[in-house]
Amino acid sequence: MVGPMLSLVENCFSPRTAAFFDLDKTVIAKSSTLTFSKSFYQGGLINRRAVLRTAYTQFVFLAGGADHDQMERMREYLSALCKGWNVEQVKEIVAETLHDLIDPIIYDEAATLIEEHHTAGRDVVIVSTSGAEVVEPIGELLGADRVVATRMVVGDDGCFTGEVEYYAYGPTKAEAVKALAESEGYDLARCYAYSDSATDVPMLESVGHPHAVNPDRALRREAVLREWPILVFNRPVRLKQRFPAFSMPPRPALVAAAAVGAAAVTAGLVWYASRRRATALAT
Repeated sequence: MVGPMLSLVENCFSPRTAAFFDLDKTVIAKSSTLTFSKSFYQGGLINRRAVLRTAYTQFVFLAGGADHDQMERMREYLSALCKGWNVEQVKEIVAETLHDLIDPIIYDEAATLIEEHHTAGRDVVIVSTSGAEVVEPIGELLGADRVVATRMVVGDDGCFTGEVEYYAYGPTKAEAVKALAESEGYDLARCYAYSDSATDVPMLESVGHPHAVNPDRALRREAVLREWPILVFNRPVRLKQRFPAFSMPPRPALVAAAAVGAAAVTAGLVWYASRRRATALAT
């Protein structure tokens, strides 16, 4: 009886750990934001031309991933597109169509990993460049403990202004992971991270157990060079089809971007501004 009790005591005093998951093409098979384009069209937020353009963008994203320049163009396009949208209407549309659109494209392998990390006592954190209004509900669906996502500025009228408050991308993701580890007591050397994109190398290298999932060519080269495990996820399955009586435990998805403190937000805005200046100088 002494052995199990000692083990229990040791676990209580061990540093906490977490598994950090990118979302698009890592946990789900498509771009989370672009997946809702038809629903936004039916809700009157975008026109048919915008639906066709987002469909094309989704195709390019799925066919070859997106490098930094493509991600910047996608960000600028989506920021301009959502300017003037009522935030509550967006949340309602996402809530109404979440299960129909997202549930079928969740990778079975990713859902299994999330369960395994929870069983091992680790927190699960979704870290995504997509907007919080889309990522937070998906995080809840997946049973995530926390969410880090891009946040747009909301005006006094309750509508998006088209400006970015916090951009969860590239080095900013790594800053958020480190700040969250400090606030939550995670031992990053014992933490895990998963992503498909080379833009997430800073996040991957910030933990002790990085994994490349369905990697783009640049990340595959980096993973081979650094001897990171490479995983292939290719079985999107509805959660309820995995187990007949399947039900994710109720775990509130918290927005880490609001909890990690001003340091990560400032780092993100400084990096974002520097990229804009560099782009302007190049042109």
